[in-house]
Order: sequence, then C-alpha cells, then structure tokens
Amino acid sequence: MTRVGIVGLGTMGHQHMDAYRQMPDVEVSAIYDHHAERAQAFAQRYGVASANTYEEFLGRVDIVDICTPTYRHAEYALPAIEANKAIVCEKPLARTLEDSERIVEAVHKRGVPFMPAHVLRFFPEYRTAHQIVHAGTLGTIASVRMRRGGDFPRTKSDWYADFNKSGGVILDLIIHDLDWLRWTLGEVERVYAKALTFRNLSHLDYTLVMLRFKSGAIAHVEGTWCDPGGFKVNFEVCGDVGMLEYDSARQIALQIAQRAEGDQQGGVQVPESPAAENPYYLELRHFVDCVQLGTTPEITVEDGYHAVRIALAAIESAQTGRVIQL
Repeated sequence: MTRVGIVGLGTMGHQHMDAYRQMPDVEVSAIYDHHAERAQAFAQRYGVASANTYEEFLGRVDIVDICTPTYRHAEYALPAIEANKAIVCEKPLARTLEDSERIVEAVHKRGVPFMPAHVLRFFPEYRTAHQIVHAGTLGTIASVRMRRGGDFPRTKSDWYADFNKSGGVILDLIIHDLDWLRWTLGEVERVYAKALTFRNLSHLDYTLVMLRFKSGAIAHVEGTWCDPGGFKVNFEVCGDVGMLEYDSARQIALQIAQRAEGDQQGGVQVPESPAAENPYYLELRHFVDCVQLGTTPEITVEDGYHAVRIALAAIESAQTGRVIQL
C-alpha cells in the first residue's frame, strides 16, 4: 500500500483526495494544513488523520502531494525533498524563478521522484491534440491560438488577488497552455505580452501573450479572469495540411478539417470524442505508478521550471512593453 499525504486542503486538495479514494493500492495516511480548523474539517469529512506539524506529516507518508497556494510551494517542497519523499506539486512549480531553481537543484541532488502537476496534459482533448500534431496529421504547424478563462477566482484569503502571491492570470491560469505549447511545439524563442494585471483593477485580470517558437511557429494565448459567464477553453492548431479546432462550449468539441488536394472537395470535418476520464485521477495515477515501478514521470521538474520561466517572461513583457528573448 502506497502512503500519500496531502498538504493544502483547499479546492485542489479535495480534488486530489477524491482521485486517491478511487485507487485501491493507495492510502491517504496523513493530511496537513497550517489552518487547523480547515484540516479538522477535511479530516472529519474523509476519515483521515491530520498531522499537527509538517515534520510529523512527513514521517507518515511515502508521497507528498502539495496543493497549497503557489507562493508556499517551495516552503513545503524543499523539506519533503530533503526527507527523500516522492513529490507531486500543483502548478506552477513555484512563484519565482529562484525558488523553481532551488527545487530543481534539490531534486537532482537527492534523486527523488518529482512531478509538477500540469494536469492539462491529461485532459483527453489536449492529449489527443498533442498526439495529432506529433503524428503529422496537420503537417508543419504554423500557428496556434488558445483561450482559457472565466470569472476571477475567489478564496477566503483572496490570495489570487495578490499578484506577489499568485502571479496573476499569466502565472496561475495560462501556465497550463504555456506548458502544453512547449510540450507540443518545442522551445520558445521570444515572448511578448499585454495584460490588465498591473492596472489596479479590483478582481479583474486579462492577458494576451504571443510566443515565437524555435521551429518558427507562432502562438497567441488569451487568458481571462473577467468572464462571469462560466469557465471556457478553446484552441486552434493550424498546419500546412489542416487545422484542429477545440471549443469546450460545443457539443462536438474536437474537430479536424483537412485541406483538399487537386480536385477534391475540402473542409470535411471529422469529429473526435476522446474518452471522458477524470484528468486528475489519470495524472495522479500516473505518478503513483511511476513511484511504485521506479520509472520517470512524463512531466519532469525541468518541465515545471520552463513553464514558470516562460510565464515570468510574459509578465516581464507585460510590465515593460518589451519583447523578451529566451
């Protein structure tokens, strides 16, 4: 039985707990939150043991699952690495590039299993799109457009509204898309961004980030915390053979349109319907399997570092108005 402990018992802590409860070979043997009342409520709801200190918590588990707010990731990740625990850490890897570097260095020094939880790679539509691109179905990719967002996220402490803690819509929200793009298209060369983040608007944030890849492909990523109409995502991936389109608001969400050759009729759409499995379960099951088998997770600590690096470059561009070269 693999013993898992969850640190941080907010929305993501509950999401991860629900996933682990579906795994017969996993026991959530400890939980920890610096808010004692929240830990007590979580323990009563799920019938799990709450640790009084983080040191006590580390002594009870094999895997540490960090679901705290972004600015506390390094605070909990570094002692867990030092204690030789396997760690899965919610995205982004850390709030700063310096903390991200410290985590990468510690992981390499100790050689512990570590996976940044970039769950978008386990959403079937995005995973299928990645596979379609790499299969060459769309030809050479020229451009990608991605959009993600909804209303401003609110918590009891309102930490999302504190840029120094959350990094705003760029670091917290569209880092999903930045990681997917790098995973799918390769390394980013240049970044340019505009954002509302620094205009002192209460509980409103928006960004448009443009990326140029070393392959020559161009992407623009739109992120919003200004939409009260509900959370929505969509993307278009355009190549010289065809275009892949996804829109979460459509009943048939994922479609391919291929360009005609010669006298053939064009624009035939082939709907795809990936299996609707819980991405958080798939993500955490993957990491547990890697720990049990001694294999390397498909999302590495370096992937987490590079996603933070791209996001922080976009933030710098939005602040300065300059193109940032990576």
